[in-house]
Amino acid sequence: MDFIERVESPEDLKALTPEETVAYCDALREFLIDSVSRTGGHLGSNLGVVELTVALHRVYDFRRDRLVLDVSHQVYPHKVITGRRHRFPTLRQTDGLSGFMHRGESPYDTFTSGHAGMAVSVAAGMALADHMRGIRDRRAVALVGDAAVGAGATFEALNHAGQGEAPLLVILNDNQWSIARTVGAMRKYLNRVRTLPAYREGKKELLESLDLLPLIGESLSRWVGSMKDAVANYLSPGQFFRELGWTYFGPESGHDVLRLETLLRDLQRVEGPVLLHVVTEKGRGYETPGDDAAHAVSPRQVPRPATAAALPPQISWSNAFGRTVADLMEGDPRIVAVTAAMPGGTGLLPVASRFPERVVDVGICEQHGVGLAAGMAESGLKPIAAIYSTFLQRGYDQVFQEVALQQLPVVLAMDRAGIVGGDGVTHQGVYDIAFLRTIPGIVLMAPADPPELDAMLRYAVAQPTPTAVRFPRGSVPDRPLPGNDRRLRHGRGVRVREGSDLVLFAYGSMVRTALEAAEILAGKGIEATVFNARFARPLDTQAIDRFVEGFDLMLTLEEHAASGGFGSAVLEHLATRDPTARGVGARGAGARNVAACVVRVLGVPDRFIPHGEARDWLARLHLDAQGIAVRAEREWKALRERDATPSSVEDPES
Repeated sequence: MDFIERVESPEDLKALTPEETVAYCDALREFLIDSVSRTGGHLGSNLGVVELTVALHRVYDFRRDRLVLDVSHQVYPHKVITGRRHRFPTLRQTDGLSGFMHRGESPYDTFTSGHAGMAVSVAAGMALADHMRGIRDRRAVALVGDAAVGAGATFEALNHAGQGEAPLLVILNDNQWSIARTVGAMRKYLNRVRTLPAYREGKKELLESLDLLPLIGESLSRWVGSMKDAVANYLSPGQFFRELGWTYFGPESGHDVLRLETLLRDLQRVEGPVLLHVVTEKGRGYETPGDDAAHAVSPRQVPRPATAAALPPQISWSNAFGRTVADLMEGDPRIVAVTAAMPGGTGLLPVASRFPERVVDVGICEQHGVGLAAGMAESGLKPIAAIYSTFLQRGYDQVFQEVALQQLPVVLAMDRAGIVGGDGVTHQGVYDIAFLRTIPGIVLMAPADPPELDAMLRYAVAQPTPTAVRFPRGSVPDRPLPGNDRRLRHGRGVRVREGSDLVLFAYGSMVRTALEAAEILAGKGIEATVFNARFARPLDTQAIDRFVEGFDLMLTLEEHAASGGFGSAVLEHLATRDPTARGVGARGAGARNVAACVVRVLGVPDRFIPHGEARDWLARLHLDAQGIAVRAEREWKALRERDATPSSVEDPES
């Protein structure tokens, strides 16, 4: 029987002989390459931890012991071992297997992961709770990549937990990568540690030389002793972690499964916080890992139909962003870009090849990245901080304190704003409008098409105060939407379709959807005005006032949480108006009461949205063109029926 089929649970894995365990690791790696190449997903990091994951499951029982994976890009071997192999054809798909560790998917998934820097804190909390409660027969294990070790939250956790007594094992998976190459001084330190044999030889020779020095008196003897201690501390691998209070072991090969198993069993007897440093190869076994060590692969491509050649040229939003940034840098030497370990994902790799000194990768440190941009702005540069919407949440305090409070001209470029698809619940970019629009002085924009993104970025770098531009994941035609080619004006939107029955007041990516919904409505005899808001702050209040004075129904549309988002901002403005204000009807019908206009907010409901195809979730949330058209038609017909029903209440002004 194939080794991959022999293991349906950790108990099956523990029953293998040592020789069979080695063979199983090979089979598991082959399975991952074949399966993930079909579905797409995070391949490279998973290939690098096959032996490590197998060894962990042979030593621990993670139904009782707790395993916390930082980010959990490396969770696939864990999922296969814990009985989820048969679900891999559904990986990252709607209603399928999550691509991350997901609490509730399996009793072996202790904690939902997706952002870096959390594992040591969470595992330390689990270990400390057990210590306080007198539970001594289980251990918490945190598996952390070398890039995540550079995150500020990891440093905080190492600093605190290292001074405690709770039994905690942190495994540092050192593969020299995050999504891009690992950056920073910690990378250099770990590089030194990896050269352990050379350091051991150098340390041995130097200490032997010190022993040969003639000792003249007690003071020189003490000096030699101190010098030997200093040399030992400097050259000893892992000294940094020892100084923080951790018992350090390593570096060890992360691909010797039998050695790892023996070492993990031995470490169970060590009291207090332990850090095991293992060196792995990201993308191990994959023939063509590429520039990112096969961090993520796309599904195998299906041949395009012959009609596809007639489709207009498309561009990803990230590439459109990078194109404009490169052009801006060409014309202004003060413009720089800052990214947090995502030069590829944010479209900045081509920019960095042209302007290597002006694209700064700070690693997985969004807080530092935003603060760094603030310092650059204070010193006369024009920084663009390119950070995914979901990751900017991690730098919120810096946006408030270092950028907005100082009123510094930092541009926040928020990629992946909206429903992101396979990455799922931890990566949905549906909260940025809400957490940014309450900050005084900040300008919020969202483009409906790539040319509008270009215009907004050019506008943003010219502002003397903070601005933020959100744009979604995916690709769209590289041309303006119909009617959307008018000049950008501060705090003003643009009407892109005329209609006399209702208004679709759309923000960002939803403008395209609103136009599609309007065509569906037109087929039912309902004519909708479509308005591209362009700004969430400042709002185009003149347009809002005109619409509520001229129409009976307005729907706000956004690919964002309905609570606190763009539609909420519209309602807040309307709440400040005089409810008895009078205006002129859309069809010149004379004076009308503004309060008669019904305003509905369409957005992501108050719930966490799982992984899956973005189009599937937009349809389920009724935020696709069909869903919006159905809601608009229902609301419009209800108003017609209301107006057709004689009122039993006498008008006091009649």
